[in-house]
Order: sequence, then structure tokens, then C-alpha cells
Amino acid sequence: MSTPAELADWQHELGGVLIGAGTDVQVRAIEGLGQPPVRTSDVEPPSEDGLWIGRDYYGGRTIRIDAAIRVIGQPGGVLDRLAALQDMADTPAVRGAGGTTMDLRLKFPGRPARTVRGRLRKLEPDLTQMVHGFAPLDIEFQAQDHLFYDDTTGTTSIPLGLLTSGGLTFPLMFPFTIAGDPRAVGRPGFLEVAGTAPAWPVLRVNGPCANPTITHVASGRALTVQTTLAAGEWVEVDTRPGWRTVLRDNGGAAPLTPKSRIDEFVLQPGLNELQWTATDPTLTSTLAVTWWPTYKAL
Repeated sequence: MSTPAELADWQHELGGVLIGAGTDVQVRAIEGLGQPPVRTSDVEPPSEDGLWIGRDYYGGRTIRIDAAIRVIGQPGGVLDRLAALQDMADTPAVRGAGGTTMDLRLKFPGRPARTVRGRLRKLEPDLTQMVHGFAPLDIEFQAQDHLFYDDTTGTTSIPLGLLTSGGLTFPLMFPFTIAGDPRAVGRPGFLEVAGTAPAWPVLRVNGPCANPTITHVASGRALTVQTTLAAGEWVEVDTRPGWRTVLRDNGGAAPLTPKSRIDEFVLQPGLNELQWTATDPTLTSTLAVTWWPTYKAL
């Protein structure tokens, strides 16, 4: 996974192309960064005043960017910038399958860069002034959800059969301290998750093992994959909405047990504990956990 480019304040990146401050694509305004669209289930009670307030669901936010391409005296440069902006959206990796997305990265003062995942839905230039190297530009980006993501992922690796670390060594030397905070001793099953919203992890079990079970201790939610892995083989459980797949290294699928709810397996902001078990006489298999810190707002 490549490292994202560093962004300056008021500079953004659409499909790998820099826009905003210090670039040839000026950004005049951005809309759609506040509260996302809401799907309500409100009901008007018959023969009665008022409203029964039901459960609310957020839709994917639509971000509109009022911009302009400005490359003075270079009419061809306007078309070059326009082509670059639509290039990523036209790749099979983005539009060639359901659920695939591209990134819109945003950088505002006082915040690190945040990423929105979705697809480019509108890129409409006004070419009437192109001869002067100037073209107003309407951009519309449809996000797959209402959330903002960190540029960088959180990762950890958890060996099989290692539930804790530390302990006491005799003879004891006084005074001594027992660390009640698992962060103090670096216990491998504990994950410190940044952000303000739950994060959906990607869980990869590396063999050799059979029938691995991964448990989120606080919630009690568990995922059991019904498969056998030889050394060098792996199975990956992707819990992210829009994906939610269980795939093996050979491209085939692997089943979960009926009680495994992939749609409820999330990491909460703060400290999380994961435990996992599997049949592995060698005790050499590992669990790799990857997540993107997630934010409800910029």
C-alpha cells in the first residue's frame, strides 16, 4: 500500500490529482461536509397529532466542489487537467465492479488529511473561456457512506495461543508495580483504535490452522471461519460495508458459521481486545488485523 502524498492546508486530492491551494485547479467552495442525508422512518399516527419518531439512517454524503482550472495562456493545459481528473474514475478498478471506490482526500487547517471513499459522479467544465487558459468546473463526488477516514491504517499481528504477556519473576524485588493497564505491557490482543466512530476491520488468518474463531471480547461477537489452511495459505474476513467478504488466498470463498455476524463485528474508538483460537498443533499461525480510524465529522 503506497503512502499518500502530503497535503498542505486547503489542498485536496481527487483520484490522485492535487487540487486547491498551490495547484492549477482552484477550489472556490465545497459543499456537503456537514450532516449527511438522513433516511427517516418517522410515522404520522392516524387520528392523532404529532409524529412517531423512528430510527434514522444516514445515506452516503454528496460532496460538491465549485472549482476552476487556471493555466493562463495554455488552452491545451485546460484539457490536460480535465483528462487527469477523470482518469481514475474511468479505470476498471473503480467502475468495473460493484462496491469499488476511489478516494477524495481533504485537508483543512487544524486537522490532518481525511479521506472520503466513493465515485466521481459529475465533472462538468465550462469551456467558453478555454482560449484564455481558464475553465470553471463543477465537480460532484458521491461517497459510499457518511464517514471520514484516516489516511493511514492501524495494524497489528496476534499470534495464536498468546492471550497475555508479563507475569511475576521470583525472587521478587520490592517495591514492585503491577500494571493494570494492558497498554503498559503491550499485550498483543489489545488494539488502541483512534477516531470517533466504529471502525470495520479486515482480519487475515495465516495458516497452518483449521476453523479459526476471532472474538471481540467486550461485545462477545465472534466470527468462525469453516476452513483448513496449510502453511503459507490465508483467509481474509473483510467486515467493511459494501465488501463483507470471506476470501481465501486462491480466490475462493470460505463459509462462516451461522452464528457469525460479519455485519456486527466492529472495533469501537478506544481500547479493544481481540482473542482468537484455531486448531494448530504448531502454534505458528497468526492473525493480522487492519483498520482505518473513522470519524463522524471533519
